[in-house]
Amino acid sequence: MSVALPITALPFARRGACPSLDEPMLTGDGFLARVRIVGGCLSPAQLEAIAQQAQRHGNGLLEITARGNLQVRGLTESSRRLFAVAVRGIIEVESGLVVETPPLAGDDPSEISDPRPLAAAIRDISQPFARYLGPKVTVVVDGAGQIGLAGLKADVRIVAMASDRWALSVADGGAVELHASEVLNRVSAVLQQLADLGSAARATDLGPAQRQPRVRAASSPIGTFTLSGGSARGIALPFGSATAVAIMSLAQTAAQLAIAELRLAPHHGLLAVGASPAFVEQAAQLGFVTTGSDPRTRISACIGSDGCASGHVPARAIAAQLAPHLPANTHLHVSGCAKGCAHPRPADITLVGRADGYGLVIGGKAGDTPGALLQADQLESSLAAR
Repeated sequence: MSVALPITALPFARRGACPSLDEPMLTGDGFLARVRIVGGCLSPAQLEAIAQQAQRHGNGLLEITARGNLQVRGLTESSRRLFAVAVRGIIEVESGLVVETPPLAGDDPSEISDPRPLAAAIRDISQPFARYLGPKVTVVVDGAGQIGLAGLKADVRIVAMASDRWALSVADGGAVELHASEVLNRVSAVLQQLADLGSAARATDLGPAQRQPRVRAASSPIGTFTLSGGSARGIALPFGSATAVAIMSLAQTAAQLAIAELRLAPHHGLLAVGASPAFVEQAAQLGFVTTGSDPRTRISACIGSDGCASGHVPARAIAAQLAPHLPANTHLHVSGCAKGCAHPRPADITLVGRADGYGLVIGGKAGDTPGALLQADQLESSLAAR
């Protein structure tokens, strides 16, 4: 059953901005720059070169976010500009409206429809008013293939239903099924409304919608994926982060194994097109996540006190310590503070850094009232609290 899209604007609150290459965000360990690589594709040589620049101009930490974006940490007031110039000399960087497609788009034989032409058309129609949209406004165009984007928040979500039909939803509202010829006009209307409201607006500000819980994709970037002309093997960064040295070693390994293309993927993933099992074996030795059974895939952790002024504890270090003790089928969230940036949703077990210890939250969010206050020597036993 089709549901009408919301059209009535409501008051909204100002949200924070997103970091970019030209306008990085100041954090506890310096400036954080997000590099929006066109198509999310790069060669091993380009990845190695970016890691070299991250080590030269930042603190040597790189991240692949839950949405599959590349980030570099620890830039200074002066080095952030040098880093931006260097990166633009290495790879083409995207700007404007964020329009996301799955990392295997166009090469995935299981997808219902290739989402890239529609995504490109949406970028084109948004250009006249893109500068008036907030930096967090996001359109997801999902071809419904092996690696879906259903778990990612979107202001406008478009999912293939048939070769010429797409389901379109705004925020978390109900979807309306449209012919391909109708999609652009509907998307343009929503984006125009957001632009009229100003740079703080998101789709949830457009009015009440019949909220429907999103089906969270179980699709992981880790594993072997069939492509129309071969295959790709996916790995992930532990807790979304790795050192420049590890990334450079990984890129060199890929080049030595004649891998020509790497693709950034959601859930902190990296796909190597045409890779052999040897690539995965080498990645495991370098500390990357290479199997879906790795307990680190079930842990969310921010950088914590190692790189955030709000963090009370080194969240990722603690997460690594606790990973071997995590019970099966349990999601752990280790948060440096009560903001819970790494995992805004409820988790089975959440450990929240505080000035006086660790707050324990069962089945809730980092900002919820903890059920107990723990000390460092009680953390492992807390994993049985679920």
